[in-house]
Amino acid sequence: MSANDIPTNQPTATRDGVKDSAFLRACRREPVPHTPVWFMRQAGRSLPEYRKVREGTAMLDSCMRPDLVTEITLQPVRRHDVDAAIYFSDIVVPLKAIGIDLDIKPGVGPVVERPIRTRADLDRLRDLTPEDVWYVTEAIGLLTAELGPTPLIGFAGAPFTLASYLVEGGPSRNHEHTKALMYGDPQLWADLLDRLARITSEFLKVQIEAGASAVQLFDSWVGALAPADYRRSVMPASRKVFEAVEGYGVPRIHFGVGTGELLGLLGEAGADVVGVDWRVPLDEAARRVGPGKALQGNLDPAVLFATPEAVVAKTTEVLDAARGLDGHIFNLGHGVLPDTDPDALTRLVADVHARTAR
Repeated sequence: MSANDIPTNQPTATRDGVKDSAFLRACRREPVPHTPVWFMRQAGRSLPEYRKVREGTAMLDSCMRPDLVTEITLQPVRRHDVDAAIYFSDIVVPLKAIGIDLDIKPGVGPVVERPIRTRADLDRLRDLTPEDVWYVTEAIGLLTAELGPTPLIGFAGAPFTLASYLVEGGPSRNHEHTKALMYGDPQLWADLLDRLARITSEFLKVQIEAGASAVQLFDSWVGALAPADYRRSVMPASRKVFEAVEGYGVPRIHFGVGTGELLGLLGEAGADVVGVDWRVPLDEAARRVGPGKALQGNLDPAVLFATPEAVVAKTTEVLDAARGLDGHIFNLGHGVLPDTDPDALTRLVADVHARTAR
């Protein structure tokens, strides 16, 4: 199925105007009224209203409260007038839901109490059921009732990135335990990623069936791999995830950080849209990805700390590189940084909308 073949009448996009939204049209590589904009990590972090509503509530607890998830997801849509909402959650939520002992420690990230490094450890990774994440279904029901014609993007962590957290026990700079397992016991590694692919697929299915209009697979750490290692040891599991949700007909986005050498493979894994970080210009990214895929990106998040004039200049570079692309969604090349001025994001959305109006 090519991006142009993505059905526009799927049940998850039947809210008035959603299927014809600029975001979904760009995903399908169709003409758009303006280049659509949304931001990774737009739901929170830099917004004072987010910090206020999250005050006193741990991150994972926030992800399991439908009322908080709804409010936090809607905040950037109200403030910035972005073209899509991203469901507020965390990539480790499905792992927590199946009983993995982990927590998100402020300033550190996800920390796993007992890392998974042996075959016996695989037994702790049971399959995910919709009942495990009932709060996701409830929150998406609340959100779709509020969002009107604005699409909702569901998301999940990709098998490699989830595996890295599980094997390392937390964030890692070098992924030494992860790579040691991948190279030293390739069968155990394949079985681990296969199990994570099933968990991730089910998590995405829950979101789509509840009303998400698109999904994004985050492979935050996969840029640590060489292309040959990605193709042999990672892509089969990512492909299983994309194939598992293909029948729903919703656009599938794939994003990783530091993945300039992997861009073609990210698309080959099964995505309809390939996210590009700020290191590769979009015209070059299009050459690497090849035809038949929309692109998403890719302003450097740090640019938003510069003067408004500098932001406009760097935005121009992105839009110029995207000119003539067969489908472009404007985004940052990674997530919104916590100290970003929210007004800079609001100005950026308005600027892109104004300059790309057809």
